Amino acid sequence: MKSRNSNLAARQGQQGFTLVEMAVVLIVIGVIISAVMIGRDVQRNAEYVRIRQTFVNQWAEAYNAYRQRYGIPVGDSQARPRQMVNGANFMGATSLSGGDMTGVRPPPAVCSNGAGPNMARAAQTGVDLIDLMRQAGIELPPGRGTGMEDRYVYQDSNGNPQEIQICFQWNAPGTPSGSGNVMVITGLTPDLARSLASGLKGNADANSGTFRQEGVSSGTKTTGAQIARDWTVSNIADYSGAEASSYEAQVATVIAHYKMNQ
Repeated sequence: MKSRNSNLAARQGQQGFTLVEMAVVLIVIGVIISAVMIGRDVQRNAEYVRIRQTFVNQWAEAYNAYRQRYGIPVGDSQARPRQMVNGANFMGATSLSGGDMTGVRPPPAVCSNGAGPNMARAAQTGVDLIDLMRQAGIELPPGRGTGMEDRYVYQDSNGNPQEIQICFQWNAPGTPSGSGNVMVITGLTPDLARSLASGLKGNADANSGTFRQEGVSSGTKTTGAQIARDWTVSNIADYSGAEASSYEAQVATVIAHYKMNQ
């Protein structure tokens, strides 16, 4: 009697999962994967908000503090103010009073630790953004640490590190991304750029308002309405050979111009 019961129990133990049990397992696995993906999205969005609030916005405040303290933009001349970033190194006309400035050649950008990658304009040699701010006694965001407050490292959607860098420059009238004094932000993935745009100007497009993609015009108009454009990657062509192979693992980045209010 014991032998028959033992054999029956053994045969029952050798039976696999039922369809119901397998369905339950698959559902549980799906829930876990969904939770992980949602958690990653929440974490990434929180990082984007942190970048905007504790880095980009604080650099805008630092720029405004410099302007209020000296009455000029960063890098302008107090003796001969031109009200443009790096105006002290402007090599154009001796007077900018009146007249059309559309064709005026802008001075180089003001950066620190070298210019941001793939910037359309070179940085001014011998002029350091962080040094100018320190000399004015202005507190800077922590960034990557002392001497690298102009940079911020984050992870792209592939989990690889990306580095943001802040510069400032003056754009002449007719510049596609807007005229006037702007903060230049390099190293933005399109996803991060959309998040910053939404937080800074209220919409995520790349060609309107105070936060635009470098080199992207406002677009054509149909029936009085501007066509919104997305943040698009165009700098992949700047990489070749071994550099391009290593670059493929990372999400390509864009450059933004954030118009300063003075």
